[in-house]
Amino acid sequence: MKQLSTDHLLGIKYLKKEDIDLIFNTADHFKEVINRPIKKVPSLRDITIANLFFENSTRTKLSFELAEKRLSADIINFSASQSSVKKGETLIDTVNNILSMKVDIVVMRHPNVGAGVFLSKHVNAKIINAGDGAHEHPTQALLDSYSIKETLGTVKGKKVVIIGDILHSRVALSNIFALQLQGATVKVCGPTTLLPKYISSLGVKVETNLKKALAWCDVANVLRVQHERMDIKYFPSIREYTQLFGINKEILDSLGKKIVIMHPGPINRGVEITSDVADSKQSIILNQVENGVAIRMAVIYLLAQQIKK
Repeated sequence: MKQLSTDHLLGIKYLKKEDIDLIFNTADHFKEVINRPIKKVPSLRDITIANLFFENSTRTKLSFELAEKRLSADIINFSASQSSVKKGETLIDTVNNILSMKVDIVVMRHPNVGAGVFLSKHVNAKIINAGDGAHEHPTQALLDSYSIKETLGTVKGKKVVIIGDILHSRVALSNIFALQLQGATVKVCGPTTLLPKYISSLGVKVETNLKKALAWCDVANVLRVQHERMDIKYFPSIREYTQLFGINKEILDSLGKKIVIMHPGPINRGVEITSDVADSKQSIILNQVENGVAIRMAVIYLLAQQIKK
């Protein structure tokens, strides 16, 4: 059986194109499983997984938990807000305590960039990065690419624009890496204050006019404005942001072509996207949610295959 070229899933930048193909092929199989009347497989009955979330998360955490349950793994859930971390315990101590319970895989979201890489060097378990600061969110990028492939047949040669708060987004960076690895062309669009200075060094073009960006693309991946990561004001008002960068049905209808609309959630309806766009036939937002479980099942399953019991 084919294996991933990496021991952990720390970021898309550590993956090869063959790894993405393998994850997608495995996800195809699991997608079929989760659409059966009995949605469980006994693949990981001997595997214990710890979900460590040092930042709040609803969708990603639920998606990972569901993926783990579908694979019949044993699960430990750990929320840092109710834990010893609040009492000053270090990341290594926390994880070592959990590993002493004989945990095989750790799924971790952490506010600090590189927390997963740091952990992978110090503990003897497979690490899956469920988001580290404003750095990477690899499973989100994988499910986004998988959803594009499912909808358009391929990612290669497609034009994808990522719209919104690129500066504070871990989804944007992982998506850029994943899309380019598969041969897509990527543009970013948003207020210049929300675009990182280094963005052009990644081979990504910048477009500050929303209509031009949408007229160019096959797929628009819309990000929310991450107010919780902002310590200063990056634009005058939400109303002004919506006027310049909000997508509504009128704009979509004026394009003269059908583009695919994506959003990693949670959606701020009426800010970056209106309800009639989010719920339209062009939107694959709910497909992304369903595909998230299949992709996470695939990643967990492939890493678990490397564990010698």
